[in-house]
Amino acid sequence: MPSKKAKKIFVLDTSVILFDYEAVQNFGYNDVAIPITVLEELDDFKKGNSTINLHAREFIRYLDKISDANLLQNWIPIGGEEQGNLKVISNGGSHLDANEVFGTKKNDHSIINAALKLKQDHPKTKVILVSKDINLRLKAKALNLDAEDYETVQVKDIAHLYKGKTEIEIADPALVSKFYEDGQISPELIMDETPPNNHYYIMKSHGSSALGWYNPKTKFIEQISKVSAYGIYPRNAEQTFAMHALLNPNILLTTLTGSAGTGKTLLALACALEQRKEFKQIYLARPIVPLSNKDLGFLPGDIEAKITPYMQPLYDNLSFIKNQFKENSPQYRKVEELIETDKLRIVPLAYIRGRSLSNVIFIVDEAQNLTPHEIKTIITRAGENTKIVFTGDIYQIDTPYLDAQSNGLSYLVDRMSRTELYAHINLEKGERSELANIASKLL
Repeated sequence: MPSKKAKKIFVLDTSVILFDYEAVQNFGYNDVAIPITVLEELDDFKKGNSTINLHAREFIRYLDKISDANLLQNWIPIGGEEQGNLKVISNGGSHLDANEVFGTKKNDHSIINAALKLKQDHPKTKVILVSKDINLRLKAKALNLDAEDYETVQVKDIAHLYKGKTEIEIADPALVSKFYEDGQISPELIMDETPPNNHYYIMKSHGSSALGWYNPKTKFIEQISKVSAYGIYPRNAEQTFAMHALLNPNILLTTLTGSAGTGKTLLALACALEQRKEFKQIYLARPIVPLSNKDLGFLPGDIEAKITPYMQPLYDNLSFIKNQFKENSPQYRKVEELIETDKLRIVPLAYIRGRSLSNVIFIVDEAQNLTPHEIKTIITRAGENTKIVFTGDIYQIDTPYLDAQSNGLSYLVDRMSRTELYAHINLEKGERSELANIASKLL
């Protein structure tokens, strides 16, 4: 049996706990230390209804459960034989003082000081500070303290993240003709490997092209064509693929990624309206990420007035769809009726916490601002006859401790690809306007 590597001590800061309250259990047989300043910060975060408040409370409960002894004096076993120990550590006492080095007294510096003291007390053990805060990691390294990001829940190769579509060149034009005639083709005739479930293809041959989709039930690549949804028509192959996935009753989970102007939210909303008779309600939600990390409470007005600015893009898309029809048309009036009868609801994401989502289409916009844990929480709420759609741009993140690799949307695409109930399309071509496309490329 191979010997284990030398045990390390990982010091976790507040950002790690707020990102994943079970983080202490993800370091194998290594030991984990929590600076006492982290507990003080978690105490400030424990009140509220957001996910970070929930994570703060859950971690505090976890510490209470395992701390039958003094956590400031003793190392407490985290779990089974393959896991290390946990201890809460005090802040100061090392030869270096981060407050003096950097000229200010801050909680971040107290956390660094706690890690430096641990390194001083355990000279033969590698001590590593783990943080989602880049600045904190840079400061730690400046003081010769090893520091790294929390990468347990993270996509390793973001450059090759699953895109949901492939363009293939077919040398034999007879195969394309056969595909048009039969409406389907066996993958073995045009490729060497079995396609991922619900994968989309642009098949080209001698100037002609066809759009196809691998059906996991029939095991054939089947022809698809452009269809409209509540007055909205796809403008390119990617949007055709997206609408096919959104309208397919066998695909219960769909993700659409892409930059602004590619039509993610508009397509999701139009397809939801098209399928309104198949579901009891349509929910449209966004994670609320207040500017400057201020709480909603600082905004004037009641709760509806507070959340309206964050939900405005959803209202804008809904208005665009309505305006495809005349005001006296049945389609225009139907949208108004759905809102008035509560069949279509635009809500903050926190609204669904603790609820079971049955017989609904649930669209989550700006999903790149969610953590992997939040994504999992939403999906596990799905009941019978529920379809969930996540849209977002993994490179446009508004929360301080998430990036393209660690956000929940990237994590979902990476983990769910090839699943039979799931489809994903990365939209690359902007369709907002010629001016917007030029600005996106050149500015």
